Amino acid sequence: QKTLTQAKAELKEAKAKREHRRKSGMTDAQEEASLIRESQFQKAEYKRLERAWKERTTILQTQAESQLKQIQNLKAERKRRSAILQQELFAQFKILNRRGEYKNLCEIFEETVHKTPPAGAGECAAPKLLQQAYLHGWKPLAMAEFWWGDSPKTEIRHHGQYYPACKGKCEPILNHMLQGLQVEENPMLKEMQAQDKNPEIVYEDQWLLVVDKPAGMLSVPGKEDVSSIFSLIRKQYPDADGPLLVHRLDMATSGLLLIAKTKHIHRDLQAQFKNRLINKRYIALLDGTVRTDRGTIELPLCLNPFDRPRQMVHAQHGKPAITDFEVLERTDKQTRIAFYPRTGRTHQLRVHAAHPLGLNCPIIGDELYGKKAERLYLHAETLEFTHPATGETMKISQKATF
Repeated sequence: QKTLTQAKAELKEAKAKREHRRKSGMTDAQEEASLIRESQFQKAEYKRLERAWKERTTILQTQAESQLKQIQNLKAERKRRSAILQQELFAQFKILNRRGEYKNLCEIFEETVHKTPPAGAGECAAPKLLQQAYLHGWKPLAMAEFWWGDSPKTEIRHHGQYYPACKGKCEPILNHMLQGLQVEENPMLKEMQAQDKNPEIVYEDQWLLVVDKPAGMLSVPGKEDVSSIFSLIRKQYPDADGPLLVHRLDMATSGLLLIAKTKHIHRDLQAQFKNRLINKRYIALLDGTVRTDRGTIELPLCLNPFDRPRQMVHAQHGKPAITDFEVLERTDKQTRIAFYPRTGRTHQLRVHAAHPLGLNCPIIGDELYGKKAERLYLHAETLEFTHPATGETMKISQKATF
């Protein structure tokens, strides 16, 4: 490129000299013909130079592509051998349960969706401690895990706080290892079963309604046979067609949910959500003091595949997530805050509040990203949207009970 650029500059300079010679009025027919021949020769020389370089680079490119193909083949072979070796190691990794039954990691994860163990499976503290207890004939009475040290960059972990076992790696292993032990009922399931009351209807007309979802109630049915907003509304309005719920709230979050009674209304409201035409205001109590009065948090989020439903901040795989905030009140080691999410990612407000690059103050009661309390102190207080049937601007609010 450097050679061709220089040759082009020389062509331009020679052309300028010929033009200057012509403008002087001192050229005759013979000299004019000479100038034309010079121009044609220089252009032809440039073309020859260009072709010569193209031939050389084509040869080099072919050689490079051949070497790259060899590298790709070697990488694929290394990956294949590594996978075989990893499976052999997993097959030797034998896990014991309280009944004295052994299963290797391949057998344990065969029952999961992905079928194969993820890297690092079985290396966590909980399986190792249980394995040692069983090998010595000891009966485990209780166990809990807490985080020690700084938080990883993508996840939210606080020094000294307790966390449940991860779902991707440890849950399948613990499902096997706890067989034969008497364990307590899943506390989350107990919470969901307790929420059997009908949600309060805040607004209703012939096209739509807005309900106040209690904290601890599912928006839509989950794996367990417990009540949800969808199932209750479906029972209450059997003639309503369409998907009903226009959006969702986390089980632990309370507040306003928008419900459409017809497919047409549902389609219109969903389009408003998609085009970010619906304004939302959330109220939260944070564990800590936020010094800035107002601002914006932009941290891209994606699912942690090995610890569902936890989300993580990830620059490469995360989707854009933007939250505006305004501090309403500061008390002793707590902050009352209003969130105005511009996007609607899963756990967006919870992660933006808790992450060190966000507010670094988890929402009180957030057992995924902070500390467990009697409830998650997050409430969807206000919804503002355009009524699909009347065109009226609707602003509906329900104050938080905390």
